[in-house]
Amino acid sequence: MTVSQALARVREVRIDAGAQPAIVRAAARIASEVGVEVVTASADAERPEPGVFRVSLRAAADDDARSPSVTIRLEADGSGELAATSASVLYGAAVNLVTRLGDDPVETYQQGQRRPVAFARQRSLFDFVLTQEGRIQHGRDPAAYIERLAARGFTHVEVNGLAAPAALETGPPGEIYPMFYTYGPALDQFVSSRLNAGLYPDDWLAANLANLKANASHAVRHGLVPGLFCFEPRSVPEEFFRQHPMLRGARVDHPFRSFKPRYNMTITHPAVLDHYAEMMDRLLAQVPELGFLSIWTNDSGAGFEYTKSLYVGRNGGAYLIREWNEDADIARTAGENALRFLRVLRDAGRARNSAFRVMTRMESFYGEHDTVWAGLEDGVEVESASLVGRGWEMPYTHPRYPDSHAVNAGTVHQDRFDAREGELLKELAARGVDADLYVAAGPHAIFAPLLGVPYPRLTGRRLQLLHANGVRHVAHVGGTPPPGVVPFDPNHQMAAAVQFDPEADVDREAERMAVAWAGARLAPGLLDAWAATEEAILAYPNVVPLYSMYGFVWYRLWTRPFVPNIEAIPDAERAYYQAYMCTTPHNPNNVDLSRDVLFQLTTLASCRRDLERFDAHVWAPIDRAVERLEVERERARRTLGAMNVIEDQWVRIRALRCWLRTQRSVAAWVVGVHGFLAARAAHDRDGMRASRALLREMMLREIANSEDLIDLVGSGVEFMATTDLQETPLIHGRNLDVLLPKRIALMRAHLDDEPWIDGHYIERKAAEGSG
Repeated sequence: MTVSQALARVREVRIDAGAQPAIVRAAARIASEVGVEVVTASADAERPEPGVFRVSLRAAADDDARSPSVTIRLEADGSGELAATSASVLYGAAVNLVTRLGDDPVETYQQGQRRPVAFARQRSLFDFVLTQEGRIQHGRDPAAYIERLAARGFTHVEVNGLAAPAALETGPPGEIYPMFYTYGPALDQFVSSRLNAGLYPDDWLAANLANLKANASHAVRHGLVPGLFCFEPRSVPEEFFRQHPMLRGARVDHPFRSFKPRYNMTITHPAVLDHYAEMMDRLLAQVPELGFLSIWTNDSGAGFEYTKSLYVGRNGGAYLIREWNEDADIARTAGENALRFLRVLRDAGRARNSAFRVMTRMESFYGEHDTVWAGLEDGVEVESASLVGRGWEMPYTHPRYPDSHAVNAGTVHQDRFDAREGELLKELAARGVDADLYVAAGPHAIFAPLLGVPYPRLTGRRLQLLHANGVRHVAHVGGTPPPGVVPFDPNHQMAAAVQFDPEADVDREAERMAVAWAGARLAPGLLDAWAATEEAILAYPNVVPLYSMYGFVWYRLWTRPFVPNIEAIPDAERAYYQAYMCTTPHNPNNVDLSRDVLFQLTTLASCRRDLERFDAHVWAPIDRAVERLEVERERARRTLGAMNVIEDQWVRIRALRCWLRTQRSVAAWVVGVHGFLAARAAHDRDGMRASRALLREMMLREIANSEDLIDLVGSGVEFMATTDLQETPLIHGRNLDVLLPKRIALMRAHLDDEPWIDGHYIERKAAEGSG
C-alpha cells in the first residue's frame, strides 16, 4: 500500500482546540487534498483511531529549537500524525506529504519517521515580489506568494515593501537617484520617532505600515517568521538638518548617479541611536512577530560614517574621529561605530521579541572587515555568498571557464564550497553567531527579467552542496516566482524536496515533478529539455554579471537598438527607451555597452573570448531543449489542454534563448565597435572590415531575436516581469510588443553606420547638461 492509498482512508483531519494558525493552515491543506473536513477535538495521540489523522506542533524537552524536525506517522487504516517542532516548517511539511510522498510505501511511516529539515532557516532576501521591483508587477498576489513560500519550505520572509510604485524621495530634473529608495525601504518609511516626527507625511507612513502588516499577517498564518530588509542608515530630507544641523552624518549618495548630495543622521550621537531604537520598538509594537532585520549599506542612499566604501570616500559627522587620524584608526573606529548601531537595533528588537536578530553583509565593509567580523555576536550576524571573500570580488571561478570570475552571488555558477568557508562557519558558531549563505534560483540574481527559467537539478545540487558542508541557514536572493504568473516552478519545487529530504536523489525528484505535471508519456521530453537547458546555463560565459541581473532591465537591453554608433540616431528617436533607462545623461553606458559610470564592465579581450564560448558551447543545448519540447506541443495540447507544462516551459526556454542571444550580442557589439576603433588606430583595414562584418551579422541576428520576442509576448505565457501600473527603470511595462518594432526599425536603418564612441562623452554631456 502507498501513502496516497492510506491517505485516501482518512475520514477526518484533527487538530486541538485553540491550535496555532500554522496548524490550522497545514491541516486544511491536507484535508483539502484528501477531501475531508478538519475537526477540532482533543485526543490522545498515543491511541490512534482509524481514519483520524492529527496535525500538531510537538517538541520534546531534548529537542534543539535551532534544528526543526518533522515527524510523519501513517497506518494503512488512515490513522496517523504529522507533527513538527517548529511552526515555520509545518505547512511545508503538509504540502510535502500530500504532493511528494504519495508513491512511498506506507510501511516507511508506520513506526513514525522523524527527520530534521535541511535548513533551520530558509528565507527570502531582496524579495522581488513583496518588497523590491516586482511588488508592482502584473499578476502579483501577496497572499498566494507567501503561501507558495511556506509550501516550498521557506521559514522566514521579509515583508517591508513600499505601498506605492515610487519612493517619496525627489531630486533635480533628470536625476534617477530617487528610484533607489524603493530598494530596501528604511525603518523611517513605516514609523517615526520623537526626533523625526512630521518629517514624512502621516498617510505615507500609514500606507506603508499597513502593507507591511498585511504581508506579515499572511506570513504568520502560514507559520513563517516575518522580518525586515532595509538599506540603513539611510539619508533623510534636508529639512531635518535645518532643524538639527549638528546631527548631520555621512554623505551617502553616488556622485555620478545623483545630482544633489544626500546625508544621513550621524549614528554616533546618542539622540540618533535613541531615534532608531524608538522606531524599532514602535514597529515591533505593531508587529511583535517580526523576527529579523537584514541591513545592506553603503549603497542606494545609505552608508556608515567614515567607512571606506562610501562613494565620496570616508566622511561623516563631527563626533567620531579627528580628520588627521591614520587610515587604520579610522577603519577601526568606523567598524566599531557600525557594530554599535547594529547592537542598538538588536537590543531594541529583543525588548519585544527575544529571538530577534540583525544581519548585515560584509561586502560593504571591505575597509573595516576585521573589526566588524570580530564584533559579530549573538543576534548580530552575517549573510553573504561567501565568508571567504573580502569586498565585492567573488572568490569562485566559473564552473566551465576557470579563467573567469564572472559568477553572480549564490547562483548555480557558484558550484564549489571552499574549505575555508567551513572553518569560518565553525569560528562563528563558537561565538554563537549564525551565518546565512546565499542561494539564487528565482528572480533577480540571474536571468532578469525572466521568470521561471527551469534548472531544477542544478538548484538541488547547489542546496545539497551547502547542506553537506554544514550550512543550516540560507537566504534565497529574490525569493521565488509569483504562482499566478509562474504555475510550474521546478527550481523551488526542488528546493522543497531538499528541505524535507536533504539526501533526496535530485534526478528522481526531477522525474517525479515531470510525471506529476506532464504525465508519464510526456515526462521524458520535459526532463530532456530541462537537462539541455541546464547544460546551456552552465556553458553561459556571463559576459557582464551586471547584465545578468537587474542591469539587463536598467539599461533596457531588449528595447535599445544595438547599432555601431548610438549617437547617429537622433535624440527624439531614442526617447522611447532612454526615458526608462536607469542612467544619467552623462553615463557612458548610453553609448558604450562596455561601461557604466566609471566602471569598466568588460573588455575587448574578454568579449572576444566569450563570443567564442557562446558559439562553441551554448547554442547546441539550448536549441535542443526548445526542439525537444516543440515536438511534444501538439500531443500535450490534446492530452493536457491548451495551456500546459510543455507549452509553458517551451515558451520560457525560448525566452531564455532570446536572453542568451542578447548577451552574445553585447559581446559582439564590444568586439565589433571597440575592435573597429582599435583597428582604425592601428591603420588595420582588414581588422576594420572584419569588425564591421561582425557588427552587421550581430545586428541581423538581434533583429531576428527581437522578432522572436514579439512572438513570445503574444504567447499568453508571462515569461518576464512586467508592470501594468507605473513603468520604471527597474521594471518593464507591458508594451514590449510596441517597443520592439521600433528597435528593429532603428537597427535596420543603421546597419551600415561607421562604428564610433566619443571618448569624451562624459565631459561633453555633463557640460551640455549644465547650461
